[in-house]
Amino acid sequence: MDDLRDKYIALIAEAGNEATLEELRVQAVGKKGEISLKMRELGKMTPEERQVMGPKLNTLKDEINSALAMKKEALADAALDERLKGEWLDVTLPGRARREGTIHPVSQVMEEVTAIFADLGFSVAEGPQIETDWYNFDALNIPGHHPARAEMDTFYTHRAEGDNRPPHVLRTHTSPVQIRSMEKHGAPIRIICPGRVYRADYDQTHTPMFHQVEGLAIGKDISMANLKWVLEEFFSAFFGTHVDTRFRASHFPFTEPSAEVDIQCEWVDGQVKVGEGNDWLEVLGSGMVHPKVLEAGGIDPNEYQGFAFGIGIDRLAMLKYGIPDLRAFFDSDLRWLRHYGFASLDQPTLHGGLSR
Repeated sequence: MDDLRDKYIALIAEAGNEATLEELRVQAVGKKGEISLKMRELGKMTPEERQVMGPKLNTLKDEINSALAMKKEALADAALDERLKGEWLDVTLPGRARREGTIHPVSQVMEEVTAIFADLGFSVAEGPQIETDWYNFDALNIPGHHPARAEMDTFYTHRAEGDNRPPHVLRTHTSPVQIRSMEKHGAPIRIICPGRVYRADYDQTHTPMFHQVEGLAIGKDISMANLKWVLEEFFSAFFGTHVDTRFRASHFPFTEPSAEVDIQCEWVDGQVKVGEGNDWLEVLGSGMVHPKVLEAGGIDPNEYQGFAFGIGIDRLAMLKYGIPDLRAFFDSDLRWLRHYGFASLDQPTLHGGLSR
């Protein structure tokens, strides 16, 4: 056994590759290897001889297996070292610059508006952008002769010849979401409805598709005073300064009484500064929800009342971030977006401060 040990230890040490090492393993400890054949001879020995030879053969087999494993690991390390001599990477080189996208001002302002109203106790409601004539007009007390129902103001879908049903429309406001929410949840309710809306208009301050957020609060003791407080709290948080409001009597089919809301501002070098000066800028329409609208939503107007308001998200972005032309919001110009967009780590937030 000493001769076997010396023989295979020497051969294993001289092996130059894994193929040669595998041949030695088979010769030594394979099924027909020399050490394996020696272990088979144990059955022909007396018990006393087996007690002496058995441990020695097991020790020899373990030594050979250990030598094979160590040599295999050494060959693998040598092969890796040889490969690394030709394959190398300088990890000190600077990484390749990758373009980073920016967050669109509309998305940013929608997040800001949602966060502020959530802080005031409002939840977010959503609805379909293609609406029925009833949800978009009739349920909101908009009569058939109202100008908003004209094809020059509203996008109507096509009906097949002979189909006399009123055509569906691309919603002109998010007010249908208020009706759907009242039907589903009843009163009391406090929601905002942000989303895309569509009107046939296109100039510096109007686009065929734009974004609105409407608010609705219904309870047994809600008044215009609550509406004024909510709006002033919102504007002050959004613009990062105290903002006074001015209510002017107006008329909307879905509210009674109705009011246009102006915010305090000052014009300096053609730009508006909100919360300063003695000028006023009209920003939204509002009022107490009309009893017929409450009835359409399945709420008893003799028991509940509430307020509603609507404001353009794109207009808010223009006012806060000094964007002069609404049409540029939807031009898909990467230069514009890189200039007015927000980095993911540079977003104004409610907890981090909403001013930029």
